[in-house]
Amino acid sequence: MLYLHDVWVNWFEGEENGYNVCYFHEWRKDDGIELLDQVPLLYISEALFDYIENDLHDLPDDMMDKIYKRAYVRKGQERKPLEFAAVVTDGTDIITFDTIGYQIPVRKSRLIPRQEQLVFDMIKTTKPESFAFNERKVEKEYHILSMEPELIHGLTRRERNLKQLLMIALDQLRTANNPQELRYWLTEWDPKQYPYIRYMNENTVWETLYEGVKYGWSDWHEDLCTKMIKGQPFLEKMWEAEQETQQNTSKLK
Repeated sequence: MLYLHDVWVNWFEGEENGYNVCYFHEWRKDDGIELLDQVPLLYISEALFDYIENDLHDLPDDMMDKIYKRAYVRKGQERKPLEFAAVVTDGTDIITFDTIGYQIPVRKSRLIPRQEQLVFDMIKTTKPESFAFNERKVEKEYHILSMEPELIHGLTRRERNLKQLLMIALDQLRTANNPQELRYWLTEWDPKQYPYIRYMNENTVWETLYEGVKYGWSDWHEDLCTKMIKGQPFLEKMWEAEQETQQNTSKLK
């Protein structure tokens, strides 16, 4: 079995979409970086890699058996085994996971560039291993709180996080389904629609609003997000954390 040593990881927990597992260039100073003393490396199929990277399904039993207590983390002078952790690659991309004792890849991380290159060098003369798993028969279902990758593509970590906040606020708006509120927020987003909005039913208003905001990220998105989360302490706290990170990043520059 192949192993990597002294592996720096930045765990993102409970992420079902790979686009939220940040690459090294988006790691932050206040992220909880951890050092794995040793971790097994598996070269796997593209299908299994996608299954691990973009979902939280049970991992193959034969894979679990192969990596059981083969990874170690160093805590001070103590070396502790991780039950099920590994670095996996399909030859194109790489991700590290730790199940924290479960059957699913609860925590995921990317690698630093030097170790990514090492992985590609290590698998040059090997072939992908085969592991039995129930490959999904249907396409993954995306929704407002788990957006399609194309709606996220090209956004920075900050923009992705703020867009997630906006989607949470929009989801709450849709659940309440108050026609007056829906019309108000569509007017905020697109004032030019005002003459027509009052003649729309709530479904049309919602579809027009969502279709308008779901692509990209702009100052208009940021302004709408600020207004929609106002008065919601949890969302406001998340917003403030992103603003603080942005300010600290600007100071470092």
